[in-house]
Amino acid sequence: MTELSLLIRSEQPIDAEAIERLHERAFGPGRYARTASRLREGAGHLLDLSFTAMVGTLLVGSVRLTPVMAGEEPALMLGPLAVEPAFESRGIGAALMRRSLEAAKAKGHTLVLLVGDEPYYSRFGFKHVPPQQLQLPGPVNPARFLALELAEGALTRTKGIVTPLPKEA
Repeated sequence: MTELSLLIRSEQPIDAEAIERLHERAFGPGRYARTASRLREGAGHLLDLSFTAMVGTLLVGSVRLTPVMAGEEPALMLGPLAVEPAFESRGIGAALMRRSLEAAKAKGHTLVLLVGDEPYYSRFGFKHVPPQQLQLPGPVNPARFLALELAEGALTRTKGIVTPLPKEA
């Protein structure tokens, strides 16, 4: 297999259409019904913490971070993390994850939440959110509700419902 010339860069407004098509291919039309998607609907993701993976001029991956409130504590909601199906299993998702988490920590964010597969995300330090500590505004399998502390003790300060921060006007 040949090595990819991969560029990870900050998401640009011009990427929106290509990212939407990527999400459509990766997750299908049912993605809008998921609790995590509905949570992100009312909030805008942060471009300075959202990244794309490029092979030449082709956008092959994307990760977004959206500001939320975890009870009374500010946090970030990771997702979607998507890789073009033809480019999966090449480390692109992991590279996007590392870049977004490093950027979030560098900007002083303390907690990242997500709904996803623990076996995949545990390698980045994500752990299950303790039962009854935080609730998402819709159904979710508790085994898939994960958190990563970017600052020690960030998760222990949270309790309540995770809500979106409204888009800035």
